[in-house]
Amino acid sequence: MKSITYIFLAGILLIGKSCKQDAPIDYINPFIGSSTSVGAAGIYHGLGKTIPGATTPFGMVQLSPNTITGGDNGSGYSYEHQTIEGFAMTQMSGVGWFGDLGNFLVMPTTGPLQPQAGKENGRAGYRSRYDKKSEKASAGWYEVHLSDYNIGVELAAAPHSGMMRFTFPQHQESRIQIDLARRVGGTSTEQKIQVLDEHHISGWMKCTPEGGGWGDGEGQSDYTVYFYAEFSKPLTGVGVWEAHIPDTAKRNRENVQANYYQDWIANATVEPGRTQAQGKHLGFYTSFDTQADEQVLMKVGISFVDENGAMHNLKSEIADWDMDAVHQRARGLWATALDKMKVSGGTDEEKTIFYTALYRTMIDPRTLQDVDGRYPTGNGQIRTAEGSHTRRTIFSGWDVFRSQFPLQTIINPRVVNDVLHSLIDLAGEKQLNYFERWEIMNAYSGCMIGNPAVNVLAEAYAKNIRDYDVNKAYELAVGSVNTFGNGEQMFSPGKLGISLTLEYAYSEWCLAMLEKQLGKHDAAAQSLQRAQAYKTIFDPEKKWFRPKDKNGTFLPWPTNGREAHWYGTIESNPYQQGWFVPHDVNGLAALLGGKDSMINDLNHFFEQTPINFSWNDYYNHANEPVHHVPFMFNKLGKPSLTQKWSKLICRQAYRNAVEEGLVGNEDVGQMSAWYVLAASGLHPIAPADGTYEITSPIFEKIQMQVGSLDGSTREFRIIAKNHDADNTYISSAVLNGKPLRQMTITHDDLLAGGELVLQMSDKPKDIYE
Repeated sequence: MKSITYIFLAGILLIGKSCKQDAPIDYINPFIGSSTSVGAAGIYHGLGKTIPGATTPFGMVQLSPNTITGGDNGSGYSYEHQTIEGFAMTQMSGVGWFGDLGNFLVMPTTGPLQPQAGKENGRAGYRSRYDKKSEKASAGWYEVHLSDYNIGVELAAAPHSGMMRFTFPQHQESRIQIDLARRVGGTSTEQKIQVLDEHHISGWMKCTPEGGGWGDGEGQSDYTVYFYAEFSKPLTGVGVWEAHIPDTAKRNRENVQANYYQDWIANATVEPGRTQAQGKHLGFYTSFDTQADEQVLMKVGISFVDENGAMHNLKSEIADWDMDAVHQRARGLWATALDKMKVSGGTDEEKTIFYTALYRTMIDPRTLQDVDGRYPTGNGQIRTAEGSHTRRTIFSGWDVFRSQFPLQTIINPRVVNDVLHSLIDLAGEKQLNYFERWEIMNAYSGCMIGNPAVNVLAEAYAKNIRDYDVNKAYELAVGSVNTFGNGEQMFSPGKLGISLTLEYAYSEWCLAMLEKQLGKHDAAAQSLQRAQAYKTIFDPEKKWFRPKDKNGTFLPWPTNGREAHWYGTIESNPYQQGWFVPHDVNGLAALLGGKDSMINDLNHFFEQTPINFSWNDYYNHANEPVHHVPFMFNKLGKPSLTQKWSKLICRQAYRNAVEEGLVGNEDVGQMSAWYVLAASGLHPIAPADGTYEITSPIFEKIQMQVGSLDGSTREFRIIAKNHDADNTYISSAVLNGKPLRQMTITHDDLLAGGELVLQMSDKPKDIYE
């Protein structure tokens, strides 16, 4: 772990402004976690994998630098890389697996045209080294200086469009080139480009599973990006390059990265003067003379519907060439979004971490529809959204049901409603009777496990978020647990048996909570019985969970026991996954020999964790299965331990720095949402019960604008009296003047507005009178 001095300096350099900020938006540091480094993480999952580029809240466009195309680098960018290959209009932020998007890659260059990007450490191409000191980012803005070309680059985003400003040197062969085939984790498989007049181009890029992308094609991501672009300088010296890719060529990630494929690109045919083309691997360029410090601008609209949609998106959002106005509009959108939560007290460092985390939670689930409401459906049709519904995409279910969606139910309930509405519609379009667990661009990618949409649905319904077809939602929830569940044997056999059995048991409980509220009491009783499935894989001899084969026999116990990674689990070990019984903490305690035994084991779990919370065999904050665990002490009568450990995680697992910023993948807002909630003093264990566990806040005062579907808000405040870095523990809690006996609060309490006052102390206290 780097020294405190390094962390402080990194924060100052990356933010590029003084420590005296007034508004939440001025604390945003988009470079936090923007590394894919496996070496720094100590594990193949790498670090945060966030993007530093310009975007807007839940916007379609993420205008961001790209340093790498292939590998497990879902963001397309990694801070430690020394070269940039271009600036793309779409990105995924904070994902594991092999990423996608990264489409419409624009690169300003000078000198001879090169059709291939080249590699970070290897063959040459159009990529450029860049001046790290010149790289700056803030909400809705990014800028950098490309050293090899002596070109300044500035980016500003709108929800469906973006603007780029390039400051060129004096040169007779300056250029803007666009790699239409480029895609993170693979390639687009077909492209079209057409010059419309001396200032405009349009076209599309088709991205299919055969071209890799999400999960290197396994994620079944299939979409077409349409674009409409305008240039401030006339298109007088245009041309197209086309690489001749054989019909028999495989085009997923490993093939596209291979030297033979790169040779095809390097030997592409360059055709000056060509104004339209359609093919398998195309690029477009416009060349011109420039004077010293001459600025050339371009603005781009994108759509997933058609070229007219892309044009309409651009003209609706960016009508002129005022880049500062684009930037200020983006800042205004972010200021409004961030104002839903305000904190006071704490250090500037802590505020930077908090507001950047809050910012990260509002990148996805992004809009999929154009400004006119049109969107592509799961069966290849085009529809128009009705009423206040927005079609959304990027539902990282297994990650985000734990903290990200609970947070959004508080500050953005309409977004939660949109996602459920979208998933319900998508199932109908695909004629499936179950919810998708990891949706991307209308694809049922099947990534990870469980039935997370059922969990999100049950939580939303419990919190009165219900503006969708409830009957259809319930049918899909039942279909989900019946299609993917523990079945009549009450366990899931095989190598992932612990993770599957426990995750499915929780989803059954979530279904039961929904059924109770719908008045389906017989069905609820059956679901509650199936929610006890976790007990069927508990081995009294080993006093822990074990996977079984299909005949119900326990699989052999490994030499390192419950710390053996991938023994019955996914991305975890039995010690970590075994705590996932959020719906029945008392039942879990009974299996473990009582509450005292469970408390002792939990304490051991945390005490063995490294102080920097890097990837480890114990409390592994870098991955989701343990995110509820610090709050379980509340249910066991030891809230002081919830306060101790949650506060330590906030302080040690999150930093205002690149590598130390996030100890694991951001996972589409989940890692950041955990911090936002925990640092505010609240976090759920089982979100579908509509309650939050109270813990020690990082700040003296937290103000939440708690939202409702009708657009109204109520302010809920959390006040930490006697707030001090050493005062970790809560000695009393008072809600709207009434003392609390337990460290729990309901969503209805938040919706009503009011104030929770916590008296802080340096001494632990577990009984409140």
